[in-house]
Amino acid sequence: MTAAASPRLAVRAIIMHEDRLLLVNAWPDGKSDLMCAPGGGVERGSALPENLQREVFEETGLRITVGAPCLVNEFHAPDRDFHQVDVYFRCSVIGSAAIDATWRDIEDIVTDRRWVSRHEMAALRVKPDSLAAVAWQDADAPMYDPLEPLVA
Repeated sequence: MTAAASPRLAVRAIIMHEDRLLLVNAWPDGKSDLMCAPGGGVERGSALPENLQREVFEETGLRITVGAPCLVNEFHAPDRDFHQVDVYFRCSVIGSAAIDATWRDIEDIVTDRRWVSRHEMAALRVKPDSLAAVAWQDADAPMYDPLEPLVA
C-alpha cells in the first residue's frame, strides 16, 4: 500500500468592493461554470500573504493588501486521492478595483473574473458552500468549513 499524498495548501482572497465580492472561474476552456474566490497553491518558502498577493495579481491583475484569516475550508476528490486545504483571508484592493477585460492570467486558467452582489451570487454555482456567509460576515458564518467533495 502506498501512502497518500499530503494535502495541498492553497490561499484564497475574500475581496469586497461596494458590497460586491470578487469571484473567478478557474476552469480552463469553459470546462465548468463553477466560481470561487481568487487564489491558488502555496509555494514553499513564501509566506501565505505573499502567495495570495501573487495569485490574485496573476488571476485578476489587481493588487491587494492581505488582512486577517477568516475561513479554513477543505475539499477532496477521493477517486483521485486529492485533498486541499484552503485558507481564506479578508483582503482589500490597492488602487482601482476595475477589472481589465483583456487581462489573461499567466497560466491561462481563469476564464472569468467579476464582482458580484449577494443576489447575483445566489444564481451562480459557487464553492465553498459557506462563501457568501463568510464574505458578507453573517452572524452564523463558519470559521471552518469541513471536508466537502470536489466538484467541477
